[in-house]
Amino acid sequence: MPNDTTQPAAIECQVSDGIATLLLNRPKVRNAIDDAMRADLVALLDRIARDDAIRAVVVTGQGAAFCAGGDIKGMRERMAAPAGEVAINGWRRQQRTHHAIAALHTLPKPTIAAVNGPATGLGCDVALACDFVVAADSATLAMSYIHRGLIPDGGGMYFLPRRVGLARAKELVFTGRTLTATEALAIGMIERVTTPDTLLAEAAAWARDFNDWIAQQVQGHAVDALLAYRERAPNARRSHPTEDHFAPFFVALGAGGLPARRIDLGFDLGTLGLDGYVFG
Repeated sequence: MPNDTTQPAAIECQVSDGIATLLLNRPKVRNAIDDAMRADLVALLDRIARDDAIRAVVVTGQGAAFCAGGDIKGMRERMAAPAGEVAINGWRRQQRTHHAIAALHTLPKPTIAAVNGPATGLGCDVALACDFVVAADSATLAMSYIHRGLIPDGGGMYFLPRRVGLARAKELVFTGRTLTATEALAIGMIERVTTPDTLLAEAAAWARDFNDWIAQQVQGHAVDALLAYRERAPNARRSHPTEDHFAPFFVALGAGGLPARRIDLGFDLGTLGLDGYVFG
């Protein structure tokens, strides 16, 4: 995946230590989202969701901005379409936008937005669609749709009230005002603020912390299930347990999707072909 030379350039994907970093890669237009970037985001998230080697995702921007929102130039060009096509084309494009945002928000792996610069309009929605947001102290965030005569159509009206409360969300949407990273942190819009130089390193470390914590928890639940069986069946070495006995164990393994390693459980699982392995 990290060495896929056929991958379009609108979003670069780099994978290291189980963490995929999605780099919005249109710096000349402040990483504004066009049709190609929408398509890239959906395709990459689909691949990430199916890749068990990837445990977390960091989303950030190339250059000085995180994401300036929708591509205004593209919007103007689309208005040149025949009058009977403008509305239906816009509706179809909006469906693709919702698909991309939903894919990010529902990804079954932790997602962290590393906001390196301005995140405005749809760019702010992309950040809020992630599970967690860490921003550089020089970054800004704005639900700036009103300045274009638009309503937030990228998920912000769902995400924002859940982070800052309904009244505060209304104020930010109605005014479109720009927040510093420090103010966004103070109102609960984001979770962390750091320096620009340490932003990506902190986001990656945070993602690794999630991986470690999940691994420990899943391993613990799996071992607890097996040891509980041992307590219920002290003659386990001579018994022939069925898979039903180990349902909690299999659930724990499936939830974690973690690489197997051997541990000493004090009894033999060879009859199930597990032979003392758990995931962790």
